[in-house]
Amino acid sequence: MSAPPSLKPPATSAAAYPRASAAPRATGIRGACALPTRRLQCSASAAVAGASTEMADAPLDWAGRSLEELRSLPDHDTFCLMALSPLDGRYDRFVKELMPFFSEFGLIRYRVLIEIKWLLKLSQIPEITEVPQFSKEAQAFLIAIIENFCIDDAKEIKKIEKVTNHDVKAVEYFLKQRCSSNPEIAKVSEFFHFGCTSEDINNLSHALALKEGVNRVMFPAMIDICTALCSLATQNSGYPMLARTHGQPASPTTVGKEMANFAARLSDIGKSFSEVKILGKFAGAVGNYNADVVAYPEVDWPKVAEEFVRSLGLQLNPYVTQIEPHDYISKLFNLFTQFNNVLTDFDRDMWSYISLGYFKQIPKAGEVGSSTMPHKINPIDFENSDGNLCLANSVLSGISMKLPISRMQRDLTDSTVLRNLGMGLGHSLLAYKATIRGISKVQVNEARLAEDLEQTWEVLAEPIQTVMRRYGIPEPYEKLKELTRGQAVTKDSMQQFIDGLDIPGEVRAKLSKLTPHSYTGLAEDLARYIEKWVDLESGFQIK
Repeated sequence: MSAPPSLKPPATSAAAYPRASAAPRATGIRGACALPTRRLQCSASAAVAGASTEMADAPLDWAGRSLEELRSLPDHDTFCLMALSPLDGRYDRFVKELMPFFSEFGLIRYRVLIEIKWLLKLSQIPEITEVPQFSKEAQAFLIAIIENFCIDDAKEIKKIEKVTNHDVKAVEYFLKQRCSSNPEIAKVSEFFHFGCTSEDINNLSHALALKEGVNRVMFPAMIDICTALCSLATQNSGYPMLARTHGQPASPTTVGKEMANFAARLSDIGKSFSEVKILGKFAGAVGNYNADVVAYPEVDWPKVAEEFVRSLGLQLNPYVTQIEPHDYISKLFNLFTQFNNVLTDFDRDMWSYISLGYFKQIPKAGEVGSSTMPHKINPIDFENSDGNLCLANSVLSGISMKLPISRMQRDLTDSTVLRNLGMGLGHSLLAYKATIRGISKVQVNEARLAEDLEQTWEVLAEPIQTVMRRYGIPEPYEKLKELTRGQAVTKDSMQQFIDGLDIPGEVRAKLSKLTPHSYTGLAEDLARYIEKWVDLESGFQIK
């Protein structure tokens, strides 16, 4: 089908769009905290290049260039003020790195990429003689459309969509128009979108957006959190702290050990991301290659589909309907939800420790804590993170539960949901950066830690009754319960009890030297060696 007469080709060709210089990679939360960071070996460009040599033809500097275009728009500030979502308004500066991947622009660009790559693939199939091998010049022309794709191109496609009322068909018409100036490509332009249903294009577009956006933006932020927690753990490994179970005094720990707990939990979740396989389908209207087989029965279409999907750095799902069933997205987002749950636990613990005075917050010049109480320094970063993690998990969980369900061979309910992939990730990223800011503003309050420990000598009931058990003293637990439960316990009363025990003298001497400050077990060692346990190299990557 030819483009409708009203859709006139633009006067300029793809080559007329100059390629902007690559924007520097956004530092994101690394600039918010002076803590050292350990980077993934899987950088965004390395992840894509390692997956496929074909994808190396489309370097990820397009994302930086698109952000530069966005910032240069004269009405950007006005748009932010009128944005319906705070992610696109108030918090735009914190999540903008995700925009090239999960915006409407990003989706359109990925569609253009898939359509062009598919035409190039068709030209490599010997049985399809109607699409001969392209010359180097024609190949360069097509690749230039991808590499130079810009916001104006996306706007042009949106104009076409107003006529077609179909977003994917608008991409096909755009490419026919753009290639009309190249006779070699124009001659085979009807093979754009050959044998495809819209979902063949869409599912691969969403898959690439997830793989590249998560590898390039989300994982580095998550690694920064783990790295910051490791630093907190090792730097504060020796500061004793009163633990609390059920909110009540419990056996002491150290500040560093409690930070190490979260570093270990979060990094362990990170390892599971590498198990997620980003899948794609390319099997036509209901997953059976129906039209392909009729047109070219001699072609091994499942093999062609697998080669094509793998060339994009994805893995083929051979058993599908009209849609790829999205089970892998559910698995991926469930891992983000799990990570976010643990981070929520950390945020709330930090809020509590600040409330208890265990951490002091470093005041920032010019910052206001309350409109009426001048003294206030509130833990706003941990609160902001907590709130955004709640929103993120609501969206991520909703997407995870909805996407695997589609009536018969396909209904359209997944389409509108898939347009919100960036929402859950955006609120997550906003939370991650808030947590890092919060960490960068706190310091241990040694005096307050010592004060609390000095007032809770009853926590030594545990080690004393445990030693009594060793030496056969009857009812040790009951004796310590009578002495300490609900009673005011002091250093002197505890010493008096120890003096009356029938135990060897050297053991009594050791118990006498024990204090709430020194009764921390192996907490300091566990905190000091957390970096040997945490593995940030093999986790937080999708291959």
